[in-house]
Amino acid sequence: MGSIRGIKKRKKTEENDYQNALATSLQSQPKPLDWWEEFSRRITGPLSQSVHSMTFESVFKISRKTFNYICSLVKEDMLSRSSNLMDISGEHLSLGDQVAVALRRLNSGESLSIVGDSFGINRTTVSQITWRFVEAMEERGFHHLLWPSTEMETKEIKYKFENIRGLPNCCGAIDITHIMMTLPTAHSSDNVWLDQEKNCSMILQAIVDPDLRFRDIVTGWPGSLSDDIVLQSSNFFKLTKEGKRLNGSHIALSDGTMLKEYIVGDAGFPLLPWLLTPYEGKSLSDHEQLKFNKRHVATRMVAKRALARLKELWRIIEGVMWKPDKNKLPRIIFVIINKQANLLIRLPLL
Repeated sequence: MGSIRGIKKRKKTEENDYQNALATSLQSQPKPLDWWEEFSRRITGPLSQSVHSMTFESVFKISRKTFNYICSLVKEDMLSRSSNLMDISGEHLSLGDQVAVALRRLNSGESLSIVGDSFGINRTTVSQITWRFVEAMEERGFHHLLWPSTEMETKEIKYKFENIRGLPNCCGAIDITHIMMTLPTAHSSDNVWLDQEKNCSMILQAIVDPDLRFRDIVTGWPGSLSDDIVLQSSNFFKLTKEGKRLNGSHIALSDGTMLKEYIVGDAGFPLLPWLLTPYEGKSLSDHEQLKFNKRHVATRMVAKRALARLKELWRIIEGVMWKPDKNKLPRIIFVIINKQANLLIRLPLL
């Protein structure tokens, strides 16, 4: 009996010694590098001079948590098509590598060559990665750009708009911005793309809520078109006309007037039952009209701020784009806005 106990005791001691040795061995082994640590070491050029003193968030304009979420959205689509993508040293590019390259291209506005030089990738590969990322986000990101679907969500939006300067029952602010670009020489005389300031541009129309979240967009139209034409060509205009938008509850004003749901826009838009524009005139003297205009401009400023912030964060559309593909550019804009909406509603933007 004693010998059996001795054998069991020696066996237990040996197991403990083995576990201790294994733990010591694992502790002494170098820990694998974090993806960002490893990736940042490969950065060259001007970006490398500052990247080691900068955070991940300052380079890519989003948090690591948001980055990981975006990777999860595009993983299936990107990895199924990108097994042959490599850097100039012949190393295969991981999913994280590819998403980082695409985000840098979109949020820095740097040229394909500059982004490629920074990450050790040729410009053709940068272009392929960026476009595959755009296509993958198109497939996975639709649910971030939505009109309010519940009564509770709509009530919260109205409450926040009214808190700005007292306009009740307001559901959105609409505005337009122009994405500047140069055209290929063969199309340089195509005046349809020239806006009022004689710049070549593409129009982006957006309806925004008080949290600067994009709720509806229209893009792709030439810069020469007026605001009202772009609006009337939109799906939002069609749905509203059919009673499928801005069809919620009316409220009674102090004079007994029933006010339906509406959005606000500047004088470039037409005055409609569901679209309030400011009073016009060189010498408005009516106190109530002047008071309304002040409240109106303060409320619609959320759309201007949202569009300005969009260009600030995604600088590929901030300056003058060099001969972009006019068929692909609207899709890039759509993906950028979807990512913006994702940043606002899901995770904090850093």
